[in-house]
Amino acid sequence: MASAQKAVGPGRGEPAGARGAEAPPPRLLEQQVLGVARMAVIALNGHGRISQWSQVADELFGVGRVQALGRSLTALLSLPPEHRGVFEPEAFGAVWCGTCAVPRVDNGQHAEVAWWVYPIERPGGDATECGAPGAPGIRVLALAADLRRLRDEGLGLGLGDVLVVPPGRDRREAAPAARVLRADPALVRMAGPDAAPLGRRLAEMLPLTGPVAAEQVTARVLELGYPALNLSLTVRLPIVPYWGGMPRALRLKPRVTRVPVPAPAPPQPDAGAAKGVYATRRSPEGSCTSPGPPRQESEAKAVPDRFTFLGEAGQQIGSSLDHLQAARTLAEVLVPRLGDFAEVELLEQVASADWEQPSRTVGETTLMRRIAVVHDDEPGRWDDTVPEGELLYLAERTPPVQAMRTGRGVHIPRIGRERAEELSASHGDRDLRPLLAGRAMLIMPLIARGQVLGTFRLLRRSDRPGFDEPDLALIEELARHAALCIDNGRLYRREAQTAQELQRSMLPTVPPEIAGARVCFRYRPAGQTAQVGGDWFDAIPLPGSRLGIIVGDVMGHGVTSAAIMGQFRTAVRTLAAQDLRPDRLLRQLDGLAQRLGEGYLATCLYAVYDPVERRFRFANAGHIPPVLVSPSGESRVLPAPSGVPIGVGGEPFETVEVQVEDGSRLVLCTDGLLERRDRDIDEGLEELRAHLAGSTQPLESTCDAVLDALTTAVPADDVALVAVGLDGIAAGDVAVWNLDAEASMVPRARAQVADRLAEWRLADLTDSVLLMVSELVTNALVHGAGAIGMRLIKGSALLCEVYDDGHELPRLCHADATDESGRGLQLVSHLAERWGTNRTEHGKVVWFEHPLAG
Repeated sequence: MASAQKAVGPGRGEPAGARGAEAPPPRLLEQQVLGVARMAVIALNGHGRISQWSQVADELFGVGRVQALGRSLTALLSLPPEHRGVFEPEAFGAVWCGTCAVPRVDNGQHAEVAWWVYPIERPGGDATECGAPGAPGIRVLALAADLRRLRDEGLGLGLGDVLVVPPGRDRREAAPAARVLRADPALVRMAGPDAAPLGRRLAEMLPLTGPVAAEQVTARVLELGYPALNLSLTVRLPIVPYWGGMPRALRLKPRVTRVPVPAPAPPQPDAGAAKGVYATRRSPEGSCTSPGPPRQESEAKAVPDRFTFLGEAGQQIGSSLDHLQAARTLAEVLVPRLGDFAEVELLEQVASADWEQPSRTVGETTLMRRIAVVHDDEPGRWDDTVPEGELLYLAERTPPVQAMRTGRGVHIPRIGRERAEELSASHGDRDLRPLLAGRAMLIMPLIARGQVLGTFRLLRRSDRPGFDEPDLALIEELARHAALCIDNGRLYRREAQTAQELQRSMLPTVPPEIAGARVCFRYRPAGQTAQVGGDWFDAIPLPGSRLGIIVGDVMGHGVTSAAIMGQFRTAVRTLAAQDLRPDRLLRQLDGLAQRLGEGYLATCLYAVYDPVERRFRFANAGHIPPVLVSPSGESRVLPAPSGVPIGVGGEPFETVEVQVEDGSRLVLCTDGLLERRDRDIDEGLEELRAHLAGSTQPLESTCDAVLDALTTAVPADDVALVAVGLDGIAAGDVAVWNLDAEASMVPRARAQVADRLAEWRLADLTDSVLLMVSELVTNALVHGAGAIGMRLIKGSALLCEVYDDGHELPRLCHADATDESGRGLQLVSHLAERWGTNRTEHGKVVWFEHPLAG
């Protein structure tokens, strides 16, 4: 049984493959070395919906073809958030291969899935014509394989068209002939004579209708990289005679150990016998060599090989901004190149990306978590003994604690029986002696920027040489680089969490309930978590049963933009409470932004809807204009002066007034919904208008449909969408009176209000409402000026407003026991649910609200 890691190309029917898009599939004896694996085939059409779903996909994900077709893949499968964007070419834009755990739809059990995801439509190009005439083309082709099944059942191998080793599930042997220890999805570039036969095999497995479609998709896959696997496996290989020169060696990727390659034996004198047989021998490093170069030449090559390994291992560890993934990759690059068993443990504060700095003192009370365990024993050998994710309290004098306290590695050349029992006892009731006894052990601390992050443990079996000085120097350098990558990932995650929490805390969660208007909003954050944007929106109840709507987008991304967004939202709410006209509100906001600093720049649109007057007024500061949909379904983009962004200054804003019918809809959004690499904002705005035309869906369904049609599940930029149903308040629920400025108007006002309350069947409210009406009308008569008006509105609450032409606002004051006045507003404040006072264009208004239930 030979143990090796090798790259294999796809076999007939369903592909597996090799990591590295620059290397061709390996060849042996002039034949391609191929692998046979069951693969699921999924195709997404131009709308991002599933158009092809193979039988293997049904088996892998637990959902049938009928249930899958026409649905979004990210909605059908619970994919990890960080991987959803790869299925959206607009957001990701490149071929991707990788692994992730996906729960089955039928029973929720997690499947370990390897993915190869290809963008078939080129950005800005036409869809590939696949499927029935007139059907949307294939936008994404996704291939998937069950890695757990590969490891359990083995992988078949073939040379060219000859199946040499069938998969274990097809045999009646107790163990499969080819046992996979580890498999990683990868890509290989196809060119020359290899491309045509493998392209035909790929076309055979694509469930497409029409040879032209299959040919186009296959050509795109060959262009981007053929699906492949990096394998660490054991396989029985027959020794075969060879007639001719030295067979071509397998060219393998870095981080993959060399495969045992046959070495030629002296030629046999018999003409009819084989001219040579081939054997292998293992070098002290554990790699397989042929009896060729002298010792001096091997030692001369060792130094550059170490530097090459260090550079490539460091690149792999630093390729992820996830600190936990960096820790797992560290364990993966250590085995089998530098050891047979690797374990990475991080402080719990580091693993959870806690805001507190990692503890500088490490002892029995320091909580740690085992992040990764990698070994080259049979799969599952140590799962119960050293499980990943376990929380640990390390004993005071154990080697890991010693390494973290001193900052230096702990090297034990050989672990004897007594030492194995001692180390095993520090892990509680688990017997680690079979894992430790007779092995060489090296424990290195992970320290970055003066902070201890954790440790990793590396073991070598007794049949391998121990760690020598070059090994120790190499591992020490790798530990420093890995610690820095882990700390960078931890800091990145902290910043991303901060930005997300800051933005989430500043955006509304529940729309307000306003008489005559319905509000629905949706927010979809960008795929890059640390690139949280400054998109914001708000719905603000205003006096007179009116509604203020704001949608804006702060320039830039990250924590700073989120903080600026929060300041702008607070400022808009404060200014809106003053009942300013939209252009004046934007002017005030622009002046505030200029006083705050140069970085305070944002586009926004502010609109005010009056359900009584059936109109809305809005002003624009460089933002996308709104779309108005009439009750009959006609949609139009409202013309409006573009204005300049908030914070630029020097330009006036203009208020635009639009009369609307009851049943109309107003839709506002940010540019993340409309702008993509293959279309500009104007084209996206026209698509939005066309999509809204004729829509009779409920407001919530309309918002969801717009998001599904115009953006992706993980967009490249934040998306904010606000839709408002403009229902209006019925004329019979509004009463308006003009009052004469004389003392007799107070009892007449009371009588008019009492009659209207009886008409509205709200007689139970008469006593408290009439008392407050008397106070407001009296204040207008005594302290106001000019004409006096009163309006009563029955909406979600009873609203009473009293107008006059005076500009001095009444204020709530404290009245002493001997004062003869000053108690009116105190009485209103006590009886009303809400009350307030605002300036108008011609004077002021004082108002109160009373619940409809007495």
